[in-house]
Amino acid sequence: MFRFADPIYLYLLVLISILALIKFYTVHKQKKQLKKLGDVDLLKELMPEVSVWRPWIKFVLLLLALALLIVLLARPQFGTKISNEKRTGIETIIAMDISNSMLAEDVSPSRLRRSKMMVENLVDNFSNDKIGLIVFAGDAFVQLPITSDYVSAKMFLSSIDPSMMMTQGTDIAAAINLAANSFTHQEGVGKAIIVITDGEDHEGGAIEAAQAAKEKGMRVYLLGVGSTQGAPIPIPGTNDYMKDNTGNTVMSALNDDMCKQIAAAGGGVYIHVANNSNAQELLNAELDKLSKKEINTTIYSDFDEQFQAVGIIVLLLLILEICILDRKNPLLKRFSLFKKNKTAIMLLVLLVSVLSASAQTDRQYVREGNKLFKKGNFAEAEVAYRKALDKNKENPQASYNLANSMFSQRKDSASVKQYEDAVRSEKNPLRKAQSYHNIGVICQGHKMFAEAIEAYKNALRLNPNDDMTRYNLELCRRQQKEQQQNKDQNGQDDKNGDKNKEDKQKQDQQENKEDKQQDKQEEQKQQPKEDKNNMSKENAEQLLNAAMQKEKDTQDKLQKAMQQPRSRKLEKNW
Repeated sequence: MFRFADPIYLYLLVLISILALIKFYTVHKQKKQLKKLGDVDLLKELMPEVSVWRPWIKFVLLLLALALLIVLLARPQFGTKISNEKRTGIETIIAMDISNSMLAEDVSPSRLRRSKMMVENLVDNFSNDKIGLIVFAGDAFVQLPITSDYVSAKMFLSSIDPSMMMTQGTDIAAAINLAANSFTHQEGVGKAIIVITDGEDHEGGAIEAAQAAKEKGMRVYLLGVGSTQGAPIPIPGTNDYMKDNTGNTVMSALNDDMCKQIAAAGGGVYIHVANNSNAQELLNAELDKLSKKEINTTIYSDFDEQFQAVGIIVLLLLILEICILDRKNPLLKRFSLFKKNKTAIMLLVLLVSVLSASAQTDRQYVREGNKLFKKGNFAEAEVAYRKALDKNKENPQASYNLANSMFSQRKDSASVKQYEDAVRSEKNPLRKAQSYHNIGVICQGHKMFAEAIEAYKNALRLNPNDDMTRYNLELCRRQQKEQQQNKDQNGQDDKNGDKNKEDKQKQDQQENKEDKQQDKQEEQKQQPKEDKNNMSKENAEQLLNAAMQKEKDTQDKLQKAMQQPRSRKLEKNW
């Protein structure tokens, strides 16, 4: 497949036709002027060294060189770049349930998004292993053939959505059977099938499929996502929930028992994925037990740059144009390589452009990611930033922008880690301060006030003039204090629970008085700081509310873009 990475530069080819028209007009005007001087045939005899065709040949060569330079700017790319490597690791096929029931929000932010986060973290822990991706609902198909290209794996993962499946339901057996047939034929390599599902098997046969996979030397691991209590399934794009044929709201619950049976039949383990669980660590520990062997790995990149071939052709055209003289001179007595300054300059520009275009650099990937980020394509932007870091791990801009793209996808823990990496590689104190500020915002949103306060302090040490960080710090301190007071109050209430109401009311009144006095004292202490920085507490809170509202709007837009309403009516539409 052939393409141009920046096709907008191809519009410059219009200059070729404009230059050709100017050349024809100039030649025509010169002929008219020569006719005024005398007979044309006589003038030719007086100028025997003048060539009619040499200038035209030189002009055509220059036009071709210019056209190819424009093509070079458009970055021609052809096919897929393939590299083969030998690594020692295992083979893993991830089968992800993308039925409508995975949209349930009993696990934050939803079962499906939690599953994606699990897969991303799993891929991040891989180094020499192969990975494949299967999606299933009422049917199953291969989303990504087994490969070691982790960037592509994340790229394919980001595009997964329940709307991909024509047939809804949950057929775990079909997913396991397809995964078992998707491994390489290499023997002695540990092979794992990881099924991520809520356990609502509508078709049956999953236990038998797991047993068959075990007999082939594979291990089947079940990751159960959701709660056993059940939760309604939201309809994307609406505020309603899915209903069955009788009009009752569908409650989707995790089938723990069935997941355990499938895992036991497949020789693996069952791991329940809940909020703030250690499922990732348990899964990594189980995968480490599998035997590792040297495997041949084929790594694919998106496209291979073809600037080298184009650059060589341009150089040859320019050299040929220089060697051809305007006048007839068989002996080349007056031959000079850099006779014309314009040609030498053009040659120099070409060499600089070729050197600067040497494959796709980390900066180019960053620019590509920035374009995607501005369009709201945060997942694709994340892939571009990861490619930039793959080229240059010490690129602070790539690390920071990658953290921003993760934050926009609500990957809070991963974004904090990436902000920390950006701080380590960044030399500019202002940009370091911004990374610390964002870490503080994330921690504050999760009510981790101590960590948020420390991050804000680090930001202010680097940028003392940042008013937003200063007032976020003050607000975070107050929130921390309120949190501690609530804990103390709850403990006091439990301790004095046997007292009568009158005593409790008196105690509450006394505490309220003390709190009011304490608040007044704090306001008196803090008033000079607010005056000093020319900003009130109300303004700070307005800034904070505006930032939170902006983030909420961004996430709402992203969610609406990723989710499309379904019009299909199926017996098991979850």
